[in-house]
Amino acid sequence: MVSAGLQMLGTALGVIGWIGTIIVCAMPMWKVSAFIDSNIITSHVTWEGIWMSCVFQSTGQMQCKIYDSMLALPQDLQAARAMTVIAILSGIIAILLAVAGGKCTNCVEDEASKAKMGVTSGVVFIIAGVLCLIPVCWMAHSIIQDFYNPHLVNAKKRELGGALYVGWGAAALLLIGGGLLCFNCPEKDEGSYTARYNKSPRSETLGPASGKDYV
Repeated sequence: MVSAGLQMLGTALGVIGWIGTIIVCAMPMWKVSAFIDSNIITSHVTWEGIWMSCVFQSTGQMQCKIYDSMLALPQDLQAARAMTVIAILSGIIAILLAVAGGKCTNCVEDEASKAKMGVTSGVVFIIAGVLCLIPVCWMAHSIIQDFYNPHLVNAKKRELGGALYVGWGAAALLLIGGGLLCFNCPEKDEGSYTARYNKSPRSETLGPASGKDYV
């Protein structure tokens, strides 16, 4: 069975990864403007997230606009919205299970049930990490593919934003934390055993000769 320190470490990594997933979901810096021309001095910088797009002016002002229609968005943005929200909700469930199954808590008295809840929280943390990793990698692949597309004008090309790097780190923490919690396997109950009896010959069960002859 995993130690309490290792269990707390896994829970802490999972919580940090869950917070990182929330930050990734809220950050508008999934896609940023690409400076491809020789003149790097531009009047504005464009940020694109999964919920809004922002324009940062050279004067220091920033304007953000929430996307009007969800159905008009590309598939990668729609998938990123759904998966990040599900990852956040899965992280909440995993945290509750980790707290209830913790060795230092008294929410559940039975040690075997605590261990099962710890393993379940680790599995849910891993699922949340995968759900966070897929949209980040999908978005990065889309950005790189468009960047090297010769038919796309330079003004529409984007680079990897800071939210993608935060997403990779959050997914890694969720996967590592969930893996540590999955070592919390319940111990086998040593008290449950099956009694076995050896069948003895009839002559031995009768004991010493009783003095009577049997035909």
